[in-house]
Amino acid sequence: MAIAINSKELLTLLEATPSWQNIMLTGRHGIGKSQILTKYFESVGMTVKTLFLGQMSDPGDLLGLPNKDEATGKTTFMPPYWFPMDGKPIVLFLDELNRARPEILQTVMDLVLNRKLAGRPLPEGSRIISACNDGDEYQLTDLDPALVSRFNVYTFRPSAEEWLLWAEREGLDERVISFISTNPEMLDRSADTKEEQGLEKDPDRRAWEKVARLLENVPNPMPVHQKVVAGIVGIQAAAQLFLSFRKEDLTPIDLLTDFKKAKKQLDKYELHQLSLLNDALARFFETDKANTLEREKVRENLKAYHDYLLKTNREAYVHFVSLIDGTGYKQMLLLINKEMPETYKQIVEFIQTL
Repeated sequence: MAIAINSKELLTLLEATPSWQNIMLTGRHGIGKSQILTKYFESVGMTVKTLFLGQMSDPGDLLGLPNKDEATGKTTFMPPYWFPMDGKPIVLFLDELNRARPEILQTVMDLVLNRKLAGRPLPEGSRIISACNDGDEYQLTDLDPALVSRFNVYTFRPSAEEWLLWAEREGLDERVISFISTNPEMLDRSADTKEEQGLEKDPDRRAWEKVARLLENVPNPMPVHQKVVAGIVGIQAAAQLFLSFRKEDLTPIDLLTDFKKAKKQLDKYELHQLSLLNDALARFFETDKANTLEREKVRENLKAYHDYLLKTNREAYVHFVSLIDGTGYKQMLLLINKEMPETYKQIVEFIQTL
């Protein structure tokens, strides 16, 4: 079994792995493999060429077309469209590797072993990364162990928290973010995969982004919108999402703009609801949204919320502190540390008692 990594660990792994070592990522579809890889490598100035091997029907799609060399009389292959002719290293992303035909995989073997395509070497510093779907629901081709041995293999399992933070930064619809925050198990699949429709439809991260983009300009969704959403994430997931629209939960903006008003609802909250609000608050500070609010009012209301948790709910306060002390959420900590010294002192003293 391959070692499991999340999105943050994947980025660290990419930095630590030499370019001459090939990487294989396994996991479900729609979890962001290609998106994360493309964004990372483009940020360091490398071009990513994605080849969907499952769609290739002939080795020529990968090798390029044969051509007679008039000087030698021998057959050579014209470079395919993706091959870098400028000599600059590229990232070759071989998607759907275990959906490829056996004859395509034979061509891939030479590529990953010798870093050559029909005798033409990839530029020095180029990287080869492949992605495979993993699960009984896919129609897959068994991979030769000799081919697999040419890769460092990892199971890619990005956490729900990573997706929620990404969604917050992307400005996706708050209702979808709130729903996934409350129901993280729905992010990658539905609890019911036996829906009575022509094809089973399960939610995935790509699908939830589609839903969020669809609803962002729909303040009051109608029954027809639920049907559209059901076609994207499935019947059960759509039903649960639209049921959640009837609930009025506090948002970070509610809390940071008028704590006194929010307190009336906070008094009714149980531990799990306070924990979800803590998570939402931490994610909120990681985005530019917090900078749109009046700074003094933010400090005042954040302190009031901190003091409220400290006095009324120790478990929720421990969770609040853990988000500051032990996670990737840094912006809320920076604000408290730099602009709320008394509150920061209270947090430090509390941590020391644990």
